[in-house]
Order: sequence, then structure tokens, then C-alpha cells
Amino acid sequence: MSWQWWQKNKKEPSPVNMETKGPEFKVVVADFYDNISSLGAINLAKALNNCEGLAASSYTQSFDHSFLNLENRNIFELIETGNAILSETKSDVLVWGYREKQRLRLNFQNLKQYSGGDNSFVSVMDSFYLPASFLDDEEGVMPAELILLLYGAVVSTINNPSRQYRIYKKYLLKKITHRLSQIDSASSLGLEYLPYVLNFLGIIYLSMAYDSKYDTDFKIVRDLFENALKYQDKIINSTYIGCIHYHLGQLFDCATKYMENRPSSYYRGAIRHYQTAQKHLSKYAYPYDYGYVCCKLSDLYVNYWKQTEDLQALRDAVFQLREAEKIYTQALFPDFWGMIEERLGYLLHNLGFLTDSAELSNMAIIAYQNRQKIVTEKNDPLLWAEIQEKIGSIHYQIGRNKSDVSTLEEALSCFHDALYIYENNGASAKIKQIKFDISKTYRLIEELKEIPD
Repeated sequence: MSWQWWQKNKKEPSPVNMETKGPEFKVVVADFYDNISSLGAINLAKALNNCEGLAASSYTQSFDHSFLNLENRNIFELIETGNAILSETKSDVLVWGYREKQRLRLNFQNLKQYSGGDNSFVSVMDSFYLPASFLDDEEGVMPAELILLLYGAVVSTINNPSRQYRIYKKYLLKKITHRLSQIDSASSLGLEYLPYVLNFLGIIYLSMAYDSKYDTDFKIVRDLFENALKYQDKIINSTYIGCIHYHLGQLFDCATKYMENRPSSYYRGAIRHYQTAQKHLSKYAYPYDYGYVCCKLSDLYVNYWKQTEDLQALRDAVFQLREAEKIYTQALFPDFWGMIEERLGYLLHNLGFLTDSAELSNMAIIAYQNRQKIVTEKNDPLLWAEIQEKIGSIHYQIGRNKSDVSTLEEALSCFHDALYIYENNGASAKIKQIKFDISKTYRLIEELKEIPD
């Protein structure tokens, strides 16, 4: 693959011009923290607004910019302020700008950044640096190649679950990566920028080819990230090294799902890079990225447990999810927290069953009940009933193992709650199964009552 980067001539950029009309993604560029140039955000929004599929605008309302200095590590305020701007402007992507001497640092955020979805591989901690002069008020004109790269970064950040939006996103990324592949060198901007350029090239290609089954696509993305790590002496903050390992983990993780041949090296590679990322993305300084990596590691350990029946892998999966649970709280991430709780219920249920631990089984019940705080009988009755059925099954197992009639009666109560919902919704297959479970529970209770004390 060849790369030729931005030239010295300062022509007005001419991004991809195509006739295809698809969905429009809204992008907002927040007013930069920049004591020299006051029009950087406006200039960048104008440039992005010329790109197919984007409707970009600048956000110039007054707000406290101090938290944009990532050295302050006030990541909570960054995420919350960004989500507020995204909600207010009804945008898909927010671009932050922060001036560091003669360089600008750009960061990218979407509304579902840390709430599941898995439709974006970009972290808020992925920083892209460029010379500040490119966006200065008077002389700043961004080279077309740089606009193309930032265009790819913005499209990669989009995390809309709608299938038609995902199709259009991938269509745009295919065109962007095709144009990027026509360029000869990635070093013209200067070696100090190279690890950031290579990292974002890797993100763009990963976003386009994450579900590819071809080794060539895997190797292209891996080489981009690994080459970025070769220039890690140019990276200012070690957090960025964590981001690159995070993306390598994502790449190997995707390979375990989509590649036709799935050797154990993919699983090992994903775990190794995710664990390295955790060392750089401290759970105290950068909790959201750390917690998200925990969720990914948990899934990998579950897959390993299913393949090998190794109980330690199941315990590791529970531990990682417990770590994520501490970060993604019900108050700040209710939907994602609910999904974590349901996953915990499943893992603890299995671990409790395999180790014959009533304590773990009861912890599984609590996790499922936490899920029902989000999925209520009123807002999603069928899903609530399915969870209630799972709780009933755990009560049944505990009651059977301990010959405890009262616990079996708890199981009956849960089963009847679910049956009522299934009958009201005409779920015939579920009705048949749960009636069998109810009959089985009644029979066991009668058998236990006949046993003399």
C-alpha cells in the first residue's frame, strides 16, 4: 500500500464529490480552546461541510474549556459536556479542539461513546494533532489530504445503530479508504505527527473492514497500528499508546468473530493487547475506556470458557464485568448498566451452577433483578418476563439442591409472573416451556413434602 501525504501547495481542498444521496450525518465542531485563533472551529466545520454525507456546523456558545486539557484528567466533565452538546445540537459526532503551543489537538466523540452499540472503534482519548497554522484565521488552508483523513476520522466516529445508517457509513468509508490508498507517503507532515496519522489510518480501515473475512485486510490494519507503535517515542502521553493497543485488541477481537479461520492466536492477541491497554488507561484517570476494555475482556474469557470449560476463564470473565459495573453506574449509564447486569446474571448463574454455590446463584438473582430496574414489566413486558423466568430457574436449582420448599415456591412465583405475561402476549412457545417448568416444580415440592422429617 502506498501513501502520499499533503503537498506544500495551498489549494482549496476538494473532498470527495459524488452524486449518491444517502442519510446525512450531523457533525458539530466545538469552539476551540485557542488563545490565538478564534475561528479554528468555524474553519474546520466549513471544510467538513464540503464532505459527502456530512452536515457540519460550529458550536461557539460560551463554556468552560479548562477540562479540555487532558492532563487535568477530568474525563467525567469532558464526556458529560460533550453529551450535552451532542443532545442539544442533535448531532452524531462532536469534534473537540485544544491548542497546545503550535499544534492543535482534535478529539472525537459520539453520544453512544461508552454505552454499547459497538458501531465505532474511536475512543475520546484518540487525539489527532495537526499544525495550528492550518486553521489560523488568515493564512490557514487545510491540504485536501488532511481534510480527507479528518473526514475519515469523523465518519469512523459515527455510532448510529440504524442499519441504513450503518450501510451508508460503510459506503463512505470504502470511498475514503480507496482515496487514501492512492496517496504515497504519510511522513510529509513531519515525524512528530506520524504515530497519530498512522493510528487514525488504522481506525478508518478497521471501521471499514472490521467484519472482513480476508487475511489481507487484517494485515493492513495490524501493520498500520504496529507501525504507529514504532514511533511511540514521538507520542507525548503514554495514554495514546494505550489507545493503539486498545485498537489492536479490537482488531484481533473482530477477527475472532468474522474471520473464516479463527486460530487461538486471535483470542490470545485480543486479550494481550486489551490487557496492555488497561495498563496505560488507568481506571482512576480514564475510567470509561478502562471499563469498556473490561467488557471486551469479559466476552473473550467467556468464549474461551465455552471452548475449554476452564472455570478460571469464567471467573476472570466475572471479575472483568464486576470492574466495569463499578464504572458504568445506573445513574450515568442506565441502559448500558442494565446490559452489564444481565450479562453478570448469566455468568454468575453458570458459575454458581458449576461450583454448586448458592451464594453465587443468589448474586446472579440480584444482578437479574438489577436488570429489571431498567427493563420493567411496563416498558418491555416480554423481556421482563424472560428475565423473571431466568430468576425462577435459579430459584429452582437452589431449591432442588437444598431440598428447600420455600425456595421452590419462589421459583413458582417467578414462573407464574412470566406465564401471565406470555399468555397476555400470545407467546405460545414460551407458554409451553414455562408450563412444563411449573409442573416440574410442583412435582418436586410434593415429593419433598412426602419425605419424613
